[in-house]
Amino acid sequence: MHSKLVKNAPLNPYRTKKNSETVSKIESALDKAVAKLPLLKNTIKARLCTLWQKASPYLGKVKKLDYATAKEFTLKYKWRILAILLVLYAGSKAFDYFFPATGKTGGPQTITSVVVEKKDIPLIIEATGTIISSSIVDIRPMTTNTVKTIHVKDGQEVKEGELLFTLDDRNDRANYEKLKALADDAQKQYLRAKELVAKNFISKAGLETSLANAKSAQAAARSAEVQLSFDSIRSPIAGRAGIVNVFPGSLVQASNIVTTATSSTATSSVGSMVTITQLNPINVQFVVPEKDIPLLMEGKQADAPLKVKVSVGNDAKSVYEGEVLVIDNQVDPSIAAVRVRAQIPNEKMTLLPGQFARVSLNANTLKDAIAVPSEAIVISPKGRLVYVVNKDDKVQPKPIKVVYEYKGTSVISGIEAGDRIVVEGKQNLRPGSKIREAKQPTPAAAPAKAATPTPAPETK
Repeated sequence: MHSKLVKNAPLNPYRTKKNSETVSKIESALDKAVAKLPLLKNTIKARLCTLWQKASPYLGKVKKLDYATAKEFTLKYKWRILAILLVLYAGSKAFDYFFPATGKTGGPQTITSVVVEKKDIPLIIEATGTIISSSIVDIRPMTTNTVKTIHVKDGQEVKEGELLFTLDDRNDRANYEKLKALADDAQKQYLRAKELVAKNFISKAGLETSLANAKSAQAAARSAEVQLSFDSIRSPIAGRAGIVNVFPGSLVQASNIVTTATSSTATSSVGSMVTITQLNPINVQFVVPEKDIPLLMEGKQADAPLKVKVSVGNDAKSVYEGEVLVIDNQVDPSIAAVRVRAQIPNEKMTLLPGQFARVSLNANTLKDAIAVPSEAIVISPKGRLVYVVNKDDKVQPKPIKVVYEYKGTSVISGIEAGDRIVVEGKQNLRPGSKIREAKQPTPAAAPAKAATPTPAPETK
């Protein structure tokens, strides 16, 4: 019985009498449309032939087509061209309406996100400055004389008190020995007078005169000794000697000008006999803009000294670390900045005074700050915002305020630690857009080694 029912059942079990009539009408309409295809084909062919005949005079001149010909063709058929463009535009809109690409626009958008965490963010001030010596001395003579011996060489490392030059001391030594002998004799005369006063052979006035003569002679001898010491020129500091500007036999004068003998001229005037520069440790001097002074002074109040990192030239890999020595007590109005001096070790003597330096000063640290990549921030007409991903993988914009921004990292307020925000792929996002993670979300990276920090403007 069951097999018989199956055998006698219609091919389509859902096809009722009413549905059969509808299908028949559709099939009839399709048959009529197919029957009209040859007529439609002939009509289209005739239209194309007519258009070809009208356009052929111009098509033959395609290679010679110029502006005038194109303009003539456009003006002649402007209404037809406009009608064709309108039909194409309307057709595209109709296609989008009746056949929406739901599979492309309605699907989740691929993004990259990070999970926000609280971090300690250093507040960095970047500046440019100049390497300067911690101590530098121009060696000049204290007396007019000629150079007898040179004990220092160009570029030599010298110690404090080391002998650099010996001048011709014959005259000064003879004068000292003369005055020393007179002082010794005056001292003996005083001692003899002291014995005679005790025996009442001379008056006390004579004793006082002998004492005065002895003291005067001793003072003259000490002055001659000082003058003699000027003939031995020693280094007052430890450091590196520069180029020696004198030679044996050069006449040096007790002034700012040293006259020396050279191979090309009879004499030459220079500023000093030699310059001694202390290179280790060495200093760097830079300026901090006026707008960053509050940040600088706030960091100065801390117990620990302010730290700096210094690099010179094109060698960004060699970084020297040091500490701030002093912050000037006034702002230079000509540059609207305050001068700062820091000291850095220079054991290898690779830094020299006068070099251009880039300085990064760690002014302070923001504790438990919300730091996000700067590329995650969207600037909208209503202000700055970020897209936060909820549990349903849908995004919602949240307005934020940028507190500090530096080298790709922004410290913001307006979101909480643990929020997941969109970093890449946010261009086409809308509130409620469905998203798909390109890769597993990772915690927001802390800022790398930190130009002058640029606090972002507030948005209302």
